[in-house]
Amino acid sequence: MEGYARDPGLNVKNRIRVLRAEKDWSQAELAEKVGVSRNSINAVENGKFDPSLPLAFRIAELFGHRVEDVFLRDD
Repeated sequence: MEGYARDPGLNVKNRIRVLRAEKDWSQAELAEKVGVSRNSINAVENGKFDPSLPLAFRIAELFGHRVEDVFLRDD
């Protein structure tokens, strides 16, 4: 899985589910577009894993957003 275990001291939210819905894409479709498994997208989307930096950039670029607009720090 292309992700990292969550850092308990850093809370990061993401907008992947909302952005996918806007495009009417399934998790599997997004996974194929960014080159990872559906399980990886599911884990990132549900906050179980943080994406690697390259994956975060691929996801943000695909949606036409900056990384910081897709992945938000939740303090």
